[in-house]
Amino acid sequence: MNRDRYDLPLTTVSESAAAFYRDGVDRMLSAWHGAAEAFDRAIAEDPAFALAHIARARLHQMNMEATEARAKASQARALATAASRRERQHVEIMAATIEGKPGMALTGAEQHLDEFPRDALILSLLLGAFGLYAFSGRADHDAAKLAICERHAGHYGEDWWFLSYLGWSHTEAGHAGTGRTLTERAMALRPENANAAHALSHALFEQGDAAEGRQFLSTWLPAHEGASFLHAHLWWHVALTALEAGDLDGAFGIYQRHFTPPDSRYPPLNVFTDATSLLWRLSLAGKTGLEPYWREVAAYGDLFFPRAGPHFADVHYVLAAAATGSEVLETRLVEMEARAADGRLAPGPSAIGLCRGMRAFAEGDHNNAIRILEPLMSEVVRIGGSHAQRELWEDTFIVACLRGGRGDKALGMISDRLHRRPSMRDEGWSREARRGLEMRS
Repeated sequence: MNRDRYDLPLTTVSESAAAFYRDGVDRMLSAWHGAAEAFDRAIAEDPAFALAHIARARLHQMNMEATEARAKASQARALATAASRRERQHVEIMAATIEGKPGMALTGAEQHLDEFPRDALILSLLLGAFGLYAFSGRADHDAAKLAICERHAGHYGEDWWFLSYLGWSHTEAGHAGTGRTLTERAMALRPENANAAHALSHALFEQGDAAEGRQFLSTWLPAHEGASFLHAHLWWHVALTALEAGDLDGAFGIYQRHFTPPDSRYPPLNVFTDATSLLWRLSLAGKTGLEPYWREVAAYGDLFFPRAGPHFADVHYVLAAAATGSEVLETRLVEMEARAADGRLAPGPSAIGLCRGMRAFAEGDHNNAIRILEPLMSEVVRIGGSHAQRELWEDTFIVACLRGGRGDKALGMISDRLHRRPSMRDEGWSREARRGLEMRS
């Protein structure tokens, strides 16, 4: 019988189909270009191969090709009736994710992994900045990611993919040194692994080693296939290192070269959130002349996220609307409130509050921004994403405090962050806050 790389049986009589499927899974798990083509070839070799269909459906979903994703998921379901129980469950969990049933998918994945812990694609659904745990609205999602990795670590050993995400999970749970060590082991086992490069970038960020992060990515990225879906996001990480060093022109140059939303070939959620957050950070740092770029990003958001839905997109949609002074901002907030009332807004009211705070900041009402944002700083974690992505809201609170004459509040947040890791930018904000307090005393 044909098997996957984790030695799980595959219901296909075609050795070629199984080989293409294994290649597609490896490319998918390493965020490497070519997974879609590999799954298409597996399907061509064996049109009845359910797991190849559902994997292809997942890629369609990541690219926001909803019609194609649902059609492939439906086809996979029909074909899975002839497959093993493990494969039927695999298809149902993936299909639930694709069909917008995250609670069902999360519970199903946890139960499935207790029986089939080496079903790596199912485990992968739970992990990462955009995984089922991260977008569950839970405040403890970083701990949950680490816990499920540790629960099943004995089944993976020195597997390059598992080490990538075990390392990432340690980093996001506050153990950046351990995370870095594990991720470096993963990179050594498979250098063509964008997920490991991404995890290592986060470990270096959390350790406050921006210079090494920039050096690592500048050396690694030229060998990375530009069409791979994490490519632009890794350049976003390089831009963060430039901002840390005060190099606004360098960060803006990265935006201009790698973030052109209308023409982007990358997953829309990545494109929109990265472009929006980078422009907002540039604005916080004092970069001017961004209006044309904001209009471009806002138009992209209207195209791909015209109504409230994925909350991580929504909180970024509000940033773009606030930056452009668009009237659609209030409409989006009303839609989010309706979703919250129906129990469909995972982070709950805190996400709406964060949006209102960012609007107040964009309008120059710094005192109101401070009033709204301060009690929500501990709730930012509920929107998901990574620490690096969520720092945007902390940064805005700090700048609101500096501009609103509340350096004491800014110093409290900055002190907490500097206790976690060194930062030239935070040290600069700390000096600014202290100068303001001295002038007032």
